[in-house]
Amino acid sequence: MREPGALIEPLGLLDGQGAIDALRAGLALPLGDGRAYTLARLIHPAAATRIVAATALPEPWRPLAARLAAPPPPWLDRVGPPAVMGILNVTPDSFSDGGRHLTAAAAIDAGLAMLDAGAAILDVGGESTRPGAAIVSVGEEQARIVPVVTALARAGATVSVDTRNAATMRAALDAGAAIINDVTALRHDPDAAGVVASAGCRVILMHMRGTPATMDREAVYGDIAVEVVDELAVAIAAAQAAGIARARIAVDPGFGFAKVGAQNQALLRRLDLFANLGCPLVIGLSRKRFIGAAGGASDPTRRLPGSLAAGLATILRGASVLRVHDVAETVQALRVWRSIDPGPGADHGARHE
Repeated sequence: MREPGALIEPLGLLDGQGAIDALRAGLALPLGDGRAYTLARLIHPAAATRIVAATALPEPWRPLAARLAAPPPPWLDRVGPPAVMGILNVTPDSFSDGGRHLTAAAAIDAGLAMLDAGAAILDVGGESTRPGAAIVSVGEEQARIVPVVTALARAGATVSVDTRNAATMRAALDAGAAIINDVTALRHDPDAAGVVASAGCRVILMHMRGTPATMDREAVYGDIAVEVVDELAVAIAAAQAAGIARARIAVDPGFGFAKVGAQNQALLRRLDLFANLGCPLVIGLSRKRFIGAAGGASDPTRRLPGSLAAGLATILRGASVLRVHDVAETVQALRVWRSIDPGPGADHGARHE
């Protein structure tokens, strides 16, 4: 476990043959996804930030460099990153696709189509967490998602459930879900960590401040990337203390959750900092408001090109899973990207398949 607040930000990044050559020449240090870095920004709350040659790291920083060099654990069975997670909202009010899959039959059909299109995970949610969304009772949430989870799990899908409620987590796991995806990083419900620990399932800890109703007011940062990494490190430590194995944990920076406007781009540009956590990185930025603002698309359903561009940018910065609405298009984009430049994501995945 890294010292709280101490971070190495890899700079001067290389991939492919450039990374191999620099490592052989002793000019760089490795990252766990197959890339290498020639410079390191050393960040510590008790000292001034400085940049040094990666190969000249002071001795106290070497254990943290070893964390960055280790590939994240193989979080997905038989699937190497980058993997695609299909978003399946069984809600009337989600920001992009609310109401499209509100009946169980429609949601199941949509999930099976995503599976056929190449989704490695189907993420089923029954409560919208967009800003200002209405609170849904646990009973209503379960009524929406349990039949869907049951059918998709029986069809052979790896099902994730997007919920912050422990009772819904338990019901979904009983129905065949394999992953819990909690936008509050198990903070909302005091029983949530215990449910995940007892089940021994995988979990995604997402960064968010406040609640969906208050999160935009909480979007005040000094250094957004450092603060998000630090806060997720606290969430990981709490999950481990509750009995959740670190190898079962993935993290999500929470784009659009207590991040507004250009804060999202600032965080995206510095995703390499998340290598300090030693957990697979799940990215959910599909059709988000900041994608529309940057690309000039006010309608969320017209943000596919921007979502693909941003998603590929995160893969180049260490992402393991892309959580998306448009599965077929994202799978195709990843296939073409791999065919042109196998790069760090493909190399990393090959080690785990």
